[in-house]
Amino acid sequence: MAGLYFEEFVVGQEFSHEIRRTVTDMDNILFSSLTYNPAAIHIDHDYASRTEYGKPLMNSIFTLGLVIGLSVQDTTLGTTIANLGMTDTTFPKPVFAGDTIRAVTKVLELRDSKSRPTQGIVTFEHLGLNQRDEIVCRTVRGALMMRKPA
Repeated sequence: MAGLYFEEFVVGQEFSHEIRRTVTDMDNILFSSLTYNPAAIHIDHDYASRTEYGKPLMNSIFTLGLVIGLSVQDTTLGTTIANLGMTDTTFPKPVFAGDTIRAVTKVLELRDSKSRPTQGIVTFEHLGLNQRDEIVCRTVRGALMMRKPA
């Protein structure tokens, strides 16, 4: 399904996104390397084995990107202009290699763009959940969206 236009969203609308993703150790090491994050908690199994978790934690920015990415097919694919920002981002539970992440999105607010009459702003709440239905990520995201062509 392609993304929705601004007018097709409704405040309170919820999406349970079909695509899920099992994260891997390679995802974690590659993402941490690509973003120059050398934190041992992400890339050093020996170090991580001596932490309270006993194993590496998935990079939280990878988790955030994954949760938003899982939402794209149903919400913004081909109809978004830009992300305007994320707020209130939290990671209530850790994510580890082998966890399967799914996303749920809720439309919190709709407003017209004051400077761009052919666009509107949608505020989404994205939740990332693991295979035990524990919330592992929550963020509120503003997206500049296309209106339906005339």
